[in-house]
Amino acid sequence: MLNFNKTFLNFNQENKKSMSTISRIQRIKEYLSKRRLSQRKKVGVLVDGPNMLRKEFNINLKEIREILTEYGDIKIAKVFLNQYATEKLVEAIENQGFEPIVTSGDVDVRLAVEAMELIYNDSIDAIAIVTRDADFKAVLMKAMEMGKETIIIGAEPGFSTALKNSADIAIVLNEEMMEEEREPEEIIEV
Repeated sequence: MLNFNKTFLNFNQENKKSMSTISRIQRIKEYLSKRRLSQRKKVGVLVDGPNMLRKEFNINLKEIREILTEYGDIKIAKVFLNQYATEKLVEAIENQGFEPIVTSGDVDVRLAVEAMELIYNDSIDAIAIVTRDADFKAVLMKAMEMGKETIIIGAEPGFSTALKNSADIAIVLNEEMMEEEREPEEIIEV
């Protein structure tokens, strides 16, 4: 049984040739621009720093911002970090236009609390969470229940299938998709 409400975007950053990277980013942006209604969405984006900002994923916050800006206007952009985050990392996050939130407690809990605030914020139409962690499935479900559009952005390996299936839009970074993993109708190649 196919669920046509879910959309999977495959974005492979492995080949860093600028022309092919721009081409893939452009395809994602074009797809998202088609999804938006005539009125621009107001987007809140929350990034799970310890889970996603790792060397092996090579995540670029500027590209995430560009992709989401095509979908709507980013009103809130925060990156959650643990107490071990370096000053250099905090500065780099600020330079990309994101607000760094450093917590001595559990980053996931702090991000979930912030996500709940966005869910009940009437000024936000869509919530984008950048993570691979299935713990945020409940947050996505609550956002949908409250009428918010949901976008999940993650990377392989370890991107939770349950999480991808819980969002309106799932964008997978750094992944070589194999056709046999999912039904072809569920994949939008970019």
